[in-house]
Parts: sequence; structure tokens; C-alpha cells
Amino acid sequence: MDDFQNILENGINFGRGGERPKEDGKVKTKAKKKKYITGAHGSGSARQKAKYREQRANRHKK
Repeated sequence: MDDFQNILENGINFGRGGERPKEDGKVKTKAKKKKYITGAHGSGSARQKAKYREQRANRHKK
């Protein structure tokens, strides 16, 4: 009956349990890693995307 009395007094908390993981600043997606941005990991589509990114970056440079 002690648990029941505790629930009556304090209520039930359905909130998030445990601690949240710390933000460590690591890159979590492959799309932001340097090899994927430059297309160096071997994928043809990644090389093509890297080519388009380079063209877009150089578009307004003279």
C-alpha cells in the first residue's frame, strides 16, 4: 500500500526518463563529412554532386 499512497500524494510522472546525451559537436551525418562533400569516397553520384557544389560555389567569383 506504500506505493499506492506515494502515487496518491505525488502523482505519476510520464516525462522523459534518464539524462539526455551531451552534445559533443561530432558530425552525425555522412553528408557533412569531407569525403562525401568532395566526392572522394567512390560513389559516382557523390562525385557528380561535388561537381555541382563546386560550380555553384564558383558561380559568382571573378
